[in-house]
Amino acid sequence: MDLTTAPPTESPGTPSAPASLKTDLAPVAAGTPAITPENPSGAPAIADRRGVLRHRHYRTVWFASCFSYLGGWFEFVGTQWIVTEKTGSMLWSSYLGTAQLLPTLVLGLLGGIVADSVNRRTLILLTQLAMMLIALGFAAVVWIDPSPEWLLRWLLVLSLAQGIAIAFNNPAWQVLTPRLVPRDELFKAITLNGISFNAARAIGPAIAGVIMANWNPTVLFVFNAVTFVGVFLAVLTTPDSPAPPEREGWWRLKNIGVLWKDTREAARFVFLLPGPRAAFLATVVFATFATPIMRFLSLFVHNVYHLQERAFGIMTGLMGAGAVVGGLLLKRVPAWYPKHHLIPVSVLLGGLWIFLFSICTNPWAAGGCIVFVGWFWMWAFNSGMGALQLLVPDAMRGRVLAVLNMVTLGFMPAGYFFANGIGEFGSSVIQHRSPDLWHDGLSTQVGVGVCALICAAAGVVMLIWRTPEVDGLSPGDPGYDRSPGLWRGITGSSHRPAGR
Repeated sequence: MDLTTAPPTESPGTPSAPASLKTDLAPVAAGTPAITPENPSGAPAIADRRGVLRHRHYRTVWFASCFSYLGGWFEFVGTQWIVTEKTGSMLWSSYLGTAQLLPTLVLGLLGGIVADSVNRRTLILLTQLAMMLIALGFAAVVWIDPSPEWLLRWLLVLSLAQGIAIAFNNPAWQVLTPRLVPRDELFKAITLNGISFNAARAIGPAIAGVIMANWNPTVLFVFNAVTFVGVFLAVLTTPDSPAPPEREGWWRLKNIGVLWKDTREAARFVFLLPGPRAAFLATVVFATFATPIMRFLSLFVHNVYHLQERAFGIMTGLMGAGAVVGGLLLKRVPAWYPKHHLIPVSVLLGGLWIFLFSICTNPWAAGGCIVFVGWFWMWAFNSGMGALQLLVPDAMRGRVLAVLNMVTLGFMPAGYFFANGIGEFGSSVIQHRSPDLWHDGLSTQVGVGVCALICAAAGVVMLIWRTPEVDGLSPGDPGYDRSPGLWRGITGSSHRPAGR
């Protein structure tokens, strides 16, 4: 499983809504059991300490994913550090990110249509197999060790191939969890997915840094390839998910009208309904202006702190540790505090901590800041994705999540190049006017810092002008409050129960 399959990633959330929309969006009553493959009668579930992991199919996939996330972080550290060490350039890091993510912008919607039109389990198996072969390709190229020029070219080609596979894997993968757990436990399952992803980030990069410092980095890519076998076998154990009969033959030319209708339906849901649109835009803004810190973290280590690959692994691990803490503390957020407040608060605080990180030149201070970056990174992506997952009808889940993936992952490279351009411009101005302040990593600090401030400003705007529809509220419902106000947005005072 590639990293972008996680809540970019793992991996990438109208004039007339679908007729079934109102029913599909109706909230499930707390404690209402759902009919699942493991509870066909819908009988009340007996309390189980394992929580959402008591669902056998979900548990199997979750454990396999943990190892795959670890392999994904191995690959991330390997490719990022090789490019950083060979070039020391924000531009080349942006090229690498673009190669991985641009295919989702071009093919993402097609991937969602395919996910809604073919056997989803089969699609996941095929894409996981493709990504395993690509991981072996990375291992072969690094082991052969061609000239730096050819090494960089092959890394870009393989990253592009990986991006194409991800464009089809993401929609199918993201609709897997809703098939394995009851609807009223979906948010818990998404949170647990995020915790496992970031737990792997907490330990994987540190281990990868040690491996790169002491052995051949080929080991990182071979391990990643092996982890796909576990995911492949785990997905094989899940219930089959054939395409709906009415969507068979979607690929035939005569059915092009159906494809166009599917595209319009998903786009209308995301862009024209207030709740989905607000959750979608918050996720896209955070993905565009927050993720440059992840793409350029190796440059901070190399150019700002002048440290080696072990420090890069540790810094990435600290961010993952912060995300794990954030995921565990997310359950401490009061139940009455709604997502249309939590999402913008997370975007605001994530942007502020990224800015503080960007101005640090001491690696110890930066390490403290990046823990909080991981914390609110987790909150922003998890709450935005969770809100959209609860709003979307199952019949169009693959297409809607494909739109989210397409725009979110597609806009990430725009954030990389924006940070690069702003950083180079700001650095050159400072070098001209205040030469004593200039240093090798200044462009990276300026670029990431400006993006962070834009992210924080967006969080402030979303807090002042909130969208209660994110939580499925409609005008006239209790707690529906659109009165502008930053403090009202932060405290959620209109939702606080009496006496609290």
